[in-house]
Amino acid sequence: MAAGWFYLSCVALGAMGSLCVLFTTYWMRHWRGGFAWDGSLLTFNWHPVLMVAGMVVLYGAASLVYRLPQSWLGPKLPWKLLHAALHLLAFILTVLGLVAVFYFHNTGKIANLYSLHSWLGITAVFLFACQWCLGFSVFLLPWASAWLRALLKPIHVFFGASILSLAMASVISGINEKLFFSLKNGTQSYKELPSEAVFANCTGMLVVAFGLLVLYILLASSWKRPEPGNLTDRQPLLHDRA
Repeated sequence: MAAGWFYLSCVALGAMGSLCVLFTTYWMRHWRGGFAWDGSLLTFNWHPVLMVAGMVVLYGAASLVYRLPQSWLGPKLPWKLLHAALHLLAFILTVLGLVAVFYFHNTGKIANLYSLHSWLGITAVFLFACQWCLGFSVFLLPWASAWLRALLKPIHVFFGASILSLAMASVISGINEKLFFSLKNGTQSYKELPSEAVFANCTGMLVVAFGLLVLYILLASSWKRPEPGNLTDRQPLLHDRA
């Protein structure tokens, strides 16, 4: 039963994550004019797509690598490499998203990092960079002792969930900010909920649902990777698959 719920949750995550990216892309293409890389407003449109894809969807997927029962058996190194590679790809997309918004702001002589949205976002990215470097140097490279890894693992796990939470908050505040800026001079204001506002709000709710499901799977004790030597005591997923 546990395995069934776990894999059903994974399918739901895959569907919601794909929809998060597709909805954000459709919003930028249908209502905001599409994409370019020339410093115009169309350059900005890459920002929400890349940040949702990198900081939320791919980051969330990378965080769940060790929840897969297949990672509990056999060598751990391939799963460490997959975990690090997915996070690195997420970070690359995130950096490209930041480049897009800074390029647009600098071209249009717009101030950078003045809103709460930008403060949340840049904090999440900074912590993400620190988290990846810490994980790579301590958990992937062979120099760190077992006691050091045991000491830093709870911190690594805590900041992993915290970064995703900050990313979600940044996305939600960014959607709100974008709607206020885009609709304030339109034929319908934000408070009248034109179709763009409804669609963007639904996208935000989908991002929240995705992030909360990731956090639930991360925190569910029966779905955590067992500690070494306890594999036979805490493996309901493996038992259900047998």
